[in-house]
Amino acid sequence: MKKLKLLILLIGSLFLFNGCDTGLDPQIYDQLNPTTYPSNAKEAELYALEVYYPFTSRWPTENYQIFGLEEGHIQQFDAPTDVMTQFTEWGGFFQDYSRANYDNFTSYDRRRSHLEYIRFVTETTKIIDDLQNLDVFANEEERNQLLGEVRMARGWIMYYMLHLYGPVPVILDPAKIGTEAEADMTRPSRGEYVNAIANDLRFAADNLAVDAPDYGRFNKGLALTALMRLYLNEQDFQNAEDIGREIQAMNKYSLIDDYMSLFTESTERNSETIWAISATGSSTGRGNEGNFNAYSYYTLPSDFEAPGVTPGWSSPNAVFMATWDFYDSFDPSDERREQLVESYGSRDRTNLRGAVIFKYPGPGGFTGADIPIARFADVKLMLAESINENNGGPTQEAIDHVNDVRNRAGLGDLPPEDTQSMEAFNDAILEERGKEFLFEGLRKFDLVRHGEWPDRVETIEGKTPTSTPLLPIPQWATQDGMAQNEGY
Repeated sequence: MKKLKLLILLIGSLFLFNGCDTGLDPQIYDQLNPTTYPSNAKEAELYALEVYYPFTSRWPTENYQIFGLEEGHIQQFDAPTDVMTQFTEWGGFFQDYSRANYDNFTSYDRRRSHLEYIRFVTETTKIIDDLQNLDVFANEEERNQLLGEVRMARGWIMYYMLHLYGPVPVILDPAKIGTEAEADMTRPSRGEYVNAIANDLRFAADNLAVDAPDYGRFNKGLALTALMRLYLNEQDFQNAEDIGREIQAMNKYSLIDDYMSLFTESTERNSETIWAISATGSSTGRGNEGNFNAYSYYTLPSDFEAPGVTPGWSSPNAVFMATWDFYDSFDPSDERREQLVESYGSRDRTNLRGAVIFKYPGPGGFTGADIPIARFADVKLMLAESINENNGGPTQEAIDHVNDVRNRAGLGDLPPEDTQSMEAFNDAILEERGKEFLFEGLRKFDLVRHGEWPDRVETIEGKTPTSTPLLPIPQWATQDGMAQNEGY
């Protein structure tokens, strides 16, 4: 089949998150009898693939999709930054995220909280234990491939929760499931929590296939990229560099020549994209239709004009728009500026809040263009940053990695002043990353790591960022005993 319609759709009615009690208890999805199910390797695979649910792209079902179109990675990690405008038209969480002010999130209920993923972690812990004890596999490699996928899901969700809330209480020991430990909301130390993520992602990297069994499933390159991001954002630059070199040594990935073709359906499978949300052109994000890409409804204003293009939903401005200062920061010869539209019809910078983001240059509406989540360009820029930090300044290798990304965009090499010190080179990398990864959910991570939160954000009109980049622990969780984040 052309794209993986995740098998969780076949068993989704068993595994969807539903109403919650308290603590870290898992959801009881159905009366599955572990003595009879899974009874063979195929059933075990179906059971394991339940963990993909949070990594799908469908219409919002509360807050259970980290890459959902609403309250997903774009809204959480791009909208609250210096590259996007404040969005006021719809109010509510749309406005709260876009102004980078999280005070109102203290009152959000469980239905709207990604903190509920603590129970997804409990469930993945149970699945891991079940897979380890099943005697249905032809060999250990078959078992470990599934364990790698489940541990990839657990580690990745914990990574995102770390950057949303800080360390949160999770159950990683199956012996604690169903015990009083589920009511313990003590937050672990950052070191303990980060080590747990690293262990899961390292296991995944060691056991996932270089080429996944089905397109859209996790692979070795994704696990390594996620692990590299973890180390980089923890400023463990030596481990980040080591992982970057491990990815290089795979000799599988390379930059493609045409930047915009990364986001076009006909060229979505290429040597640069390490992993993407596998969208289906016929899907409208409902029922069992599979993943979809409907971002143009959120990036194009309702009066947007272009031949054959379906306009978006919001008026007079779109939900996600780039600031004019960010647009003006592009060199006119930078091919990446093609993802931004300065004017159309009677609309221009005199009556648009910002530049229109047209990242997926198809007809608009529902498109089958995959949504890249991990690209080799990210690995190269992370490696350049790690080398720079580890050496106290840029080496020629690090400079070459940045220049490779710039040259692909039609730009010349970095000017000498950007390579004369560690600080200048880091600044150049941050600027390069902003342009390269617009609308890919990475900007907030970069600002925090470079110590630019909230200073850069508060320069944007209408943005009043909280002093901490973390969301508050909602009231329902503090009432359960979880400590609040500093600043709330």
